Amino acid sequence: MIYYENGSPGTNLSHDDLRRGLHEALGKLGERRKVLAVPPDYTRLPSRAGELTELAWEYYGEKLTDILPALGTHTPMTARQIDHMFGKTPKTLFRDHDWRNDVITLGEVPTEYIRDISEGKVDFSWPAQVNKLLVEGGFDLILSVGQVVPHEVVGMANYNKNILVGTGGSEGIHKSHYIGAVYGMERMMGKADTPVRRVFNYATEKYLKELPIVYVLTVVGVNADGQQHTYGLFVGDDPEVFDRAAKLSLEVNFVMVRKPLKKVVVWLDPTEFKSTWLGNKSVYRTRMAIADGGELIVLAPALKEFGEDRTIDSLIRKYGYFGTPHTLKAVSENQELRDNLGAAAHLIHGSSEGRFSVTYCPGKGPENLTREEIESVGFQWGDIDEIMRKYDPLRLKEGFNTLSDGEEVYYISSPALGLWAHKDRLA
Repeated sequence: MIYYENGSPGTNLSHDDLRRGLHEALGKLGERRKVLAVPPDYTRLPSRAGELTELAWEYYGEKLTDILPALGTHTPMTARQIDHMFGKTPKTLFRDHDWRNDVITLGEVPTEYIRDISEGKVDFSWPAQVNKLLVEGGFDLILSVGQVVPHEVVGMANYNKNILVGTGGSEGIHKSHYIGAVYGMERMMGKADTPVRRVFNYATEKYLKELPIVYVLTVVGVNADGQQHTYGLFVGDDPEVFDRAAKLSLEVNFVMVRKPLKKVVVWLDPTEFKSTWLGNKSVYRTRMAIADGGELIVLAPALKEFGEDRTIDSLIRKYGYFGTPHTLKAVSENQELRDNLGAAAHLIHGSSEGRFSVTYCPGKGPENLTREEIESVGFQWGDIDEIMRKYDPLRLKEGFNTLSDGEEVYYISSPALGLWAHKDRLA
């Protein structure tokens, strides 16, 4: 059932609009005794999920007893991040999700089903895992809050992914990422119906029915002036709420470029992007728009690590972003990669498969990744000071720019909020 919807390509929802919409939806749910909120973490800051969680706390008061950020494999939020993202929401309500130890398995999606939907590319079952708090906490409402936007692993982010990956366990996260990687990222991005989503939907129908989950979904994008807009808010408890949000997201988050891009410059906000695990959204979201032989330049002043998780970071350093054949061979030969299929999937996602170059430009502080580290995993390194003198984010506008020397570059300020493609590369 859909409890509230408001969205269109011409909409820009204010804080008061979000409050009115959310409160209207929550009013339709009736009285609740104990509420859990499951928002994304700081890496999804533009989603406005922090505001919505704060509004839910204002609405329910002491009945909202726990907030479990859907960390997935990410590191727990700091007190400063919580203050910035969630406003006045009490920090005492926040719980850390431990994706390796804090989960229970509700059931299995069978091997036969996954083999079929993946076109025979994988041959394993998939565990439906969630943080044990969702099951054992005694909640009569679980608010899953987040943003629907094109995504490299599942096609369109959020909905039941927020629960099954955001609060999921090691095996489920690794296997879901790997299914998407071997099936083909470019076949899925921007699509609501994908093999990975079908796995999540199967698990939702079979194993999540007893959990009182209501989804609060935003659609956020960047307009032609580089300003973030909230185009929609959708609240409901069934697949229709996701489908409607995904339809709007395709209208506002998907950019069809008029020609393949020879040079793309992407800015990674230092408050959000400190790892290539997250920063490679600059690769994922632009790969279908970049010309063969093109160049992607990633301005990453806060880049200090490859993986957010220590184990995954070490695997990225060891195996690098050297393309699908290289990674699949490494998986077949190395148990540590077979035990961490999510890392293997990430290595595939982060490679241009030799089709275009990727130049990372990290900051120059002692905490930043060095030139040697960048080049060791298969990327090129760029001097951030030198590159930013030529490609100044403060002077570039969203999209096509022609510089004084006649060079044309395409600039993107928020890679996590969109998907760019040329018609020749659409699967």
